[in-house]
Amino acid sequence: MPLSRDDALALDSASPLADRRALFELPEGKVYLCGNSLGALPTAVPDRMAETVRAEWGVELVSGWNRAGWTGLVRSVGARIAPLIGVSGRDVTVGDSTSVSLFKLLVAAARLRPDRRALVMEPTTFPTDGYVAQGVARLLDLELRWCDPADPAAALDDDVAVLALTHVDFRTGAMFDMAALTRAAHDAGAVALWDLCHSAGAVPVDLTAVDADLAVGCTYKYLNGGPGAPAFTWVAPRLQGQVEQPITGWWGHRTPFDMPREFEPADGIARMDVGTPPVLALSALDAALTAFDGVSADELRAASLSLTDLFIALVDERLDGQGFEVVTPRDHARRGSQVSLRHPEAYGVVQALIARGVVGDFRVPDVARFGFAPLYVRHVDVHDAVDRLVEVLANDEHRDPAYSRRNAVT
Repeated sequence: MPLSRDDALALDSASPLADRRALFELPEGKVYLCGNSLGALPTAVPDRMAETVRAEWGVELVSGWNRAGWTGLVRSVGARIAPLIGVSGRDVTVGDSTSVSLFKLLVAAARLRPDRRALVMEPTTFPTDGYVAQGVARLLDLELRWCDPADPAAALDDDVAVLALTHVDFRTGAMFDMAALTRAAHDAGAVALWDLCHSAGAVPVDLTAVDADLAVGCTYKYLNGGPGAPAFTWVAPRLQGQVEQPITGWWGHRTPFDMPREFEPADGIARMDVGTPPVLALSALDAALTAFDGVSADELRAASLSLTDLFIALVDERLDGQGFEVVTPRDHARRGSQVSLRHPEAYGVVQALIARGVVGDFRVPDVARFGFAPLYVRHVDVHDAVDRLVEVLANDEHRDPAYSRRNAVT
């Protein structure tokens, strides 16, 4: 039998992450299970934004680049992310969008294997990854080879330059074996590139231990950086002197303020930088990441698995016969930090739940997604969410005609 609500409350009280929820501004009475799409607002962010805007920009003006430390934000924010992905802080940079960062890394990865002509990606990846890969393939005259998601390694041969995979699937929450697939890519002579958008801050990632080559990830999901927060980029130290990225902007120059005519790449990860850093966004992200201070990857993972186990158990027990299918793997080794339910009326179910104060989201064609951000989602939230889901189905609220037309953002 799943935990009772009282048991859930007791478990939450004893959790080593119990104090973290107070670091987020969560609306009273709302159960927020959409941190896999947009993280909640950390309490540290508003004051930091006010300081950056009024005390730094407002008072220092252009001197803020030197006096307020704006020039160092890409490095200091990268250093905050580094422990969450198992790398050194000096090897992470932050600044461009996920799509732009992925483009740079795909081109750089392909250039590391100039004698090979194939780029491997799985067909159910997040759309931007596929779109960017298609563009890179056209630009570099490569073959974009779609692999079997159940066995990406089967697509590898001696013509593959890059294996590019999303660690946790955005639709189902299924998680690849990063170590095994990185090893398979290397055995085939290919470069391994990982998208960590649905991993960083929720599941353990150790890029160093698995000997990965390159990685990219967004910061507005589990890292709580805010809408449109910049992405992070990582390149293995052994490759940093070799990578050639395609957008050679001035911030990636060895001596940007000497303003020479010819481009000379900076040393280390700085050569992946492009233009002027987005100071306001980086300041917000810097403050947001303080919520992870003192938290171990093991604590995050234990909380995530406990929350998702409970949600699955309650769905199994209380919604049997209601048309739901749990499409997220039940095996811990293959599960991210979300649970996705397939249902023929999934869009209406999600909208009716939102009307009852439980926020998830919908992905085509028939998936209701629920994300469990371990820093602020509690076991009692899981109980309350399933209670309201049962009520939605019992009252046919998901069939409200208002839900026959989808919102622009689902």
